[in-house]
Amino acid sequence: MKAAYPVILTLGEKYILVSIPDFNANTEGADIADAMEMARDAIGILGIDMEDDGETIPAPSTLAEVIAAHPGETVTLVDVDFAEYRRKNDNRAVRRNVSLPAWLDEAARAADINVSAVLAAALKQELNIQR
Repeated sequence: MKAAYPVILTLGEKYILVSIPDFNANTEGADIADAMEMARDAIGILGIDMEDDGETIPAPSTLAEVIAAHPGETVTLVDVDFAEYRRKNDNRAVRRNVSLPAWLDEAARAADINVSAVLAAALKQELNIQR
């Protein structure tokens, strides 16, 4: 599900405070770009946690509603793709059966090598994934 949620930005002495009314949450960033990223991350985390708990993710308020409720404050939208956020942040371990020669398995065991970790590192390198 993709959505754009209104957020309220308040300039502090060191940070920009971000209020996310639809989730009753706050976060902050060092600058505007960081504040927007932190808001997107907070909304993503809260949304997928709600889904995991069987709750419904709140529908976004309209920009006009939030502007009317917070006159004189900076209100903008932050877009979130919950499915994409889940894919990028899902670090659950999954079991896969892998075939390799017995001699290689024995050598890995003798060297106390974690085959799963080596496979994950090799896949990241092959797929050019940095995280």
